[in-house]
Amino acid sequence: MTQRLHLVFGGELVSPSKNVFKDVSKIHIVGMYPDYASAFSAWKGEAQRTVDNAHMRYFIAHIHRLRDEETPGSATEELGN
Repeated sequence: MTQRLHLVFGGELVSPSKNVFKDVSKIHIVGMYPDYASAFSAWKGEAQRTVDNAHMRYFIAHIHRLRDEETPGSATEELGN
């Protein structure tokens, strides 16, 4: 059985129209969740808690997609490929 891990995190963005954090050292790590439903619930709670701040955004990262050992690795943007 494949384990599906989801990371919920967020923070203040430079602009509401871009996904660039204002201060990466202040990213709020909500937690790691074993399924999408529980991750979505945590994401929704944080998103609703910060709804009055247009610069705050929370995200769900599908960690299980990053650790699929059968999928060949790809170049990252940082490497310019």
